Amino acid sequence: MSLLDFSTLKLKPALLQNLESIGYTAMTPIQQQSLPHILAGKDVIAQGKTGSGKTAAFVLGMLEKLDVKRFRIQALVLCPTRELADQVAQEVRTLARTIHNIKVLTLCGGTPLGPQIGSLEHGAHIIVGTPGRIEDHILRNTLKLENVETLVLDEADRMLEMGFQDVLDAIIEKIPAQRQTLLFSATFPPKIESVAKRIMIDPVMVQVESTHDDDSIQQHLYKINDESERLTALRLLLLKNRPESTVVFCNTKIETQDVANELRNYGFSAVALHGDLEQRDRDQTLIRFSNKSVSILVATDVASRGLDIDALDAVINYQIARDIEVYVHRIGRTGRAGRKGLACTLFSDKETHKVARLEEYIGQRISIESLPSDSALDNPIFTPVMSTIQIDGGKKQKIRAGDILGALTGDNGIEGTQVGKIQVLDNKSYVAVHQDVARIALKKITEGKLKGRTYRARRL
Repeated sequence: MSLLDFSTLKLKPALLQNLESIGYTAMTPIQQQSLPHILAGKDVIAQGKTGSGKTAAFVLGMLEKLDVKRFRIQALVLCPTRELADQVAQEVRTLARTIHNIKVLTLCGGTPLGPQIGSLEHGAHIIVGTPGRIEDHILRNTLKLENVETLVLDEADRMLEMGFQDVLDAIIEKIPAQRQTLLFSATFPPKIESVAKRIMIDPVMVQVESTHDDDSIQQHLYKINDESERLTALRLLLLKNRPESTVVFCNTKIETQDVANELRNYGFSAVALHGDLEQRDRDQTLIRFSNKSVSILVATDVASRGLDIDALDAVINYQIARDIEVYVHRIGRTGRAGRKGLACTLFSDKETHKVARLEEYIGQRISIESLPSDSALDNPIFTPVMSTIQIDGGKKQKIRAGDILGALTGDNGIEGTQVGKIQVLDNKSYVAVHQDVARIALKKITEGKLKGRTYRARRL
């Protein structure tokens, strides 16, 4: 692509001059691909991870369009956390240095409402904030969005993970349909696709790295001499590679439960997922694994169908799948969203014919490797950084993700960055928090109030 320099874009001279003065000359790949479309006024979905330069891409688009003389809110940027909103607002101020009298306001939870209401009375051009607090202001009638021309959803995947779907819908309802919508996301799960369909008009899709090239999955085959070695081989692979999240596939329900129990006995953070689980236990298992409170999920193929987990570091086949197509589907769950994925498979003499069939199916030889040496058994076991708190209230009690985030990060609370995924079900809610603040977080929930009342909560 020849578009390498910002000066090749149709940007206001003041913006170009400022870009040059802060040393922004060459565009990053995401800027090269998205900015021409953004400046042309199109809706854009851009997939790129933090550090890809996405913030400057949407900020330049907003600033180019902004009419400073019209003292109305013309752009709204929604971010999952206060920390990210602060970073975005800072970038807006940096890139807008040569535009005089521009007013940027940050509206986030965890800070008092009063001063924000005061600032809003004086008006602003650009609002950057978190969904819960933006919705609060809309409900109080302190924030009017009828002049918004640009809506940006930054780290949209994270906002949906944290349970902000309903809040986002409520906010978007208040913004004119005639607008430009820009959606930035590190991953592109089906949920994002359905949101995009609903709120965007004919969006241009921009992807900076392919989310699944063949190089992103490293396949490794390990031969075991007899069945008694299988569990030790699994432990060696887990201790040598120390993946943050691993799915171990077994061919039967009984084996799935046995392997999970054995791993737990050795001190690993492991849960089992199979067809005999009650729905409530299945929900809890998947929630704890997807929010990084448990690092190993031992599963059967049937039970893992519809498993929507993007950031999976490793898949380990305890045995080769009975069906070769299933094997390819299993390993395809790792190495997504531009990450490196690890796929390890254990097999015995009896399964050698399956290896030959597998190589024929994928059209390449897979070399057989030696297992890590026994010294790996002395390595420390990977411990998850998150812990899950279950709250005995959910959608039916009108609890929203923003209420939980607010309760945790309010007065003397924990930081927004210490809160992970929030999932609100009908009568239960689950929130992941950093292990080291889990006790404080639990206390904030059980002793504080959600929607004006106290709820029971416990750590899982």
